[in-house]
Amino acid sequence: MNILIIGKSGQLANELLATTPNGANVQCLGRTQLDIISASDVLAAFQTFKPSVVINASAYTAVDKAESEPETAYAVNSQAVENIAQACKQVGARLLHVSTDFVFGNNSALTAGGIAPLLPSSPVEPINVYGASKLAGEQHVLKLLPDASVIVRTAWVYSRYGNNFVKTMLRLMAEKPELGVIADQIGTPTWAKGLAQWLWAIVAKADIKGVYHWTDAGAASWYDFAIAIQELGLAKGLLTKEIPIKAIPTASYPTPAKRPGYSVLDKSTAEQAAGISARHWRKQLENMLDEL
Repeated sequence: MNILIIGKSGQLANELLATTPNGANVQCLGRTQLDIISASDVLAAFQTFKPSVVINASAYTAVDKAESEPETAYAVNSQAVENIAQACKQVGARLLHVSTDFVFGNNSALTAGGIAPLLPSSPVEPINVYGASKLAGEQHVLKLLPDASVIVRTAWVYSRYGNNFVKTMLRLMAEKPELGVIADQIGTPTWAKGLAQWLWAIVAKADIKGVYHWTDAGAASWYDFAIAIQELGLAKGLLTKEIPIKAIPTASYPTPAKRPGYSVLDKSTAEQAAGISARHWRKQLENMLDEL
């Protein structure tokens, strides 16, 4: 099986490479090897490698910067995805495309019974450019490859690779006398290695198609996440001192892009499809810190 991974420099692509199943013929391309905004370049690369499965782990993820660079965000998150889906259709490849909880806004979480995890079928209503551009990419995939694609929405991704919230917190906790962290945005941290393992499970199940959600289990605020990072960082010797961490509201830390107040994702259909269960985010954080 020829498997092409797009997004070579990203956290997820690195974890996909680190967990590649035996016997898979994998090629991973980044921006220096493939211009995904060029439809002709994408098609030429696909015709050369002849992938049976493509995993698109590339994205423009600068959420705040996207508000002032919408053209760039849409070029990578929408136009490039259309190019990839079109090329998959032409060479007969199956596409696994990674999307985001940011396709949801605040109102989706309100149900008759109160707040509940968001289903793949929950109404989408992005409240920033990043989310809207990712949703546009999803729509291209569903239109072009309705029977040969899997879209997986994830959230709060981190790993030992690249830049992410966990590594930033560890650095700031070592440098600062105290921190203030937002406590009124609720979601679920996701270790990229766990997401990679889910994707490999889905690669092996050729009949799976449609939209799924995958994060680690449980829910947390960014404040909860930071508290756990400090506690585990101290226990594992990654930090040498404890500092005060204050819970602050979103209003005290204004950003160019609005964030969903609640974006916990329901993973039940994804667990059933892959035959694996999500592990709690705190345990996955501990596993990642062990790697560091």
